[in-house]
Amino acid sequence: MNPMNACVAILGIGTAVPNNRINQADTARRLVDGLSDKPDSARWARRIFKQCGVETRYTCEPNLLAEAADCRYLPKASDLDAPSTAERMGLYKKESIPLSLLAARQALADSEVNASDITHLITVSCTGQFLPGIDAALVKALELSPRVTRIPLQFLGCAAGLKAVGFARQIVSANNSANVLIVCVELCTLHIQPSGDREALFAASFFGDGASACVVGSAGSQHKDIFQLGGDHSVLLPDCADAMVWEVGNHGFDLYLSPDIPKLIGATIPDEVERLCGKRIPDLWAIHPGGKGIIDTLQHKFQLTDEQTAPSLGILRDYGNMSSATILFVLNRMRTRLRESGSESAEGIALAFGPGLTAELIEFAYIPAVSKQEQQSDEVYV
Repeated sequence: MNPMNACVAILGIGTAVPNNRINQADTARRLVDGLSDKPDSARWARRIFKQCGVETRYTCEPNLLAEAADCRYLPKASDLDAPSTAERMGLYKKESIPLSLLAARQALADSEVNASDITHLITVSCTGQFLPGIDAALVKALELSPRVTRIPLQFLGCAAGLKAVGFARQIVSANNSANVLIVCVELCTLHIQPSGDREALFAASFFGDGASACVVGSAGSQHKDIFQLGGDHSVLLPDCADAMVWEVGNHGFDLYLSPDIPKLIGATIPDEVERLCGKRIPDLWAIHPGGKGIIDTLQHKFQLTDEQTAPSLGILRDYGNMSSATILFVLNRMRTRLRESGSESAEGIALAFGPGLTAELIEFAYIPAVSKQEQQSDEVYV
């Protein structure tokens, strides 16, 4: 990454989660209760809930906190019907907009960019759809220009948040007066299935709900602490199309995640990192926590320290996997840690993975805040 390039950067970040907090141990207990007639599934569920690296998550659906007999999303012997896809999409429409607004307003405030100066709006989601979409609702609620360029990235999975950051970097690199607002919202828990199948139980063990946002623009000579953005790289990994499948069913979206995903990523990603970064191994690693196994595999492949993987594992522990929204949670936590430790500039890489298998990679650098006084001091010694 060349620090002499024009400083296209993430200028501000915002995150938001619903009010309903899911405790992992309690959820495992209730799920096992619902699987009382399937002891093998119950034992497997108890183990995977304990091993997946999640302690708490958040959901927009209060019914997911109910005991098994009253929860429409968990396996049970009662005759309550699981919510249909239409019912789940109605809840998605109701809950996604206010959650998106919370994250977007935080990002705008953090970036100190006025809503009227936003030129592009990228909205990202794979857990629901409706029209007019979230983009139109955000334009009205945030009082963005009605002529803002709206770019929805729909149904691209967990990698789409980082895809949006790379796309925004390209926009601002081509026009340094552009300001891009990215808003990701995912309500993953709406698609929990009342099934004892291992695929459904695995998906139910670590997905959570959340929204994140950021503003990408050109940083001036005075700025808060920022992430300068460097080169980005996308790749469709060969012979992996069946490893991650996300399809629309009658009762929400059906997700299949192969247990081989960490191994596939470990076998292919080192070459892609080298293609982007050369032989240099960055100091900072923002890894999308698509699962503990993915983080553990990359830590082993690149010989990363626990400190380097702490932001990703910490977000997985506290929030679960929130699909596309998660990578900005990781970057936000990383920025807080760097700020609090008084870190100097440091170079990093962000990685995220989605159906395909698709991998998104982008170089970045943490740049500490520069005040007017510090800038003037630097000019004296030039």
